[in-house]
Amino acid sequence: MTAQLQLRSVSLGYRDRKVVDGLDLSVERGGIACLLGPSGCGKTTVLRGIAGFEPLTGGEILLAGRSVSRVGQTLPPEQRRIGMVFQDYALFPHLRVGDNVGFGLHTLDAAERARRVGFWLEVVGLAGMDRAWPHELSGGQQQRVALARALAPEPDLILMDEPFSNLDPDLRDSLAREVGELLRERGATALLVTHDQGEAFAMADHVGILEAGQLQQWDTPYDIYHWPANRFVAGFIGEGVMVDGLLLPGGDVQLPFGRIPATTPGAAPNTRPPLPPAGPVRVLLRPDDVVHDDASPHTARVLRKAFRGAEILYTLELEGGVSALSLVPSHHDHAIGSRIGIRIAADHVVAFAPSEQT
Repeated sequence: MTAQLQLRSVSLGYRDRKVVDGLDLSVERGGIACLLGPSGCGKTTVLRGIAGFEPLTGGEILLAGRSVSRVGQTLPPEQRRIGMVFQDYALFPHLRVGDNVGFGLHTLDAAERARRVGFWLEVVGLAGMDRAWPHELSGGQQQRVALARALAPEPDLILMDEPFSNLDPDLRDSLAREVGELLRERGATALLVTHDQGEAFAMADHVGILEAGQLQQWDTPYDIYHWPANRFVAGFIGEGVMVDGLLLPGGDVQLPFGRIPATTPGAAPNTRPPLPPAGPVRVLLRPDDVVHDDASPHTARVLRKAFRGAEILYTLELEGGVSALSLVPSHHDHAIGSRIGIRIAADHVVAFAPSEQT
């Protein structure tokens, strides 16, 4: 496939402060990618560099194989065929919905412009609302208008900057899925930046974990969750705890309360990060790795519990005083302080040398 977006050793900064350092990534045509990281990691700065709002201090950005940014040369934003969806929607309050969507279509005649506006409003589920004012819409509807406005000129790339962060959690998750499906149906190429893992996993084919301006891992959501490249990614993605274990020469990991086998059914060999040398290690245990089993000889004491409807997330004290999380069907309702049987059911060995910092 052809890369629609390429970043080659891209660096960005302000005055003497380097914000992004040596960033390399590629998004295929029709792909949806995401840069995910904590606040201040540089992800919005990357987006601004791709859009042409910030000059590079190093490296090069290419769109469809054409260089648009390098040191000393920046193609203006209006010449990049890029659509932008902003965190605050950025709708024009003095323009009706239809005029907002048609704002970037001034080169079309009136009939074609009206047809395009009506088409995209229907696509995003707002057919017939072209005469409404932005303030009459809900947050989710306003974000759909912003998306329609970005898609209407049929750009080569859509950039989305924390597009759902102003919405309530339930609407945020559902709209992220809807937008991802819509972009795929249209064959659009998109890059999202967010700090929300739910958004990233709901929308993106590939996710890049950014920390302090450096790309920690660029992979599929599945592999980032199950095969984190380092302890930062392991701690940032999902829920889990690090426990002390012993990595045996064959690749198994021995824990005080069970053993994790080295075999990993269904895992592609090239996605698995290398294990450290045999010896003491820090092992990542996800809540689904610690299974409630009344028949197990190993028990744990319930320290805390968080009811989640269909499931309860237990914080457990295991043998040796180790704390771990366990996600259990909610009909297994145990009191704090009680002991329950547990067993380790991890299909993936994720272990790091004790010296590796988070």
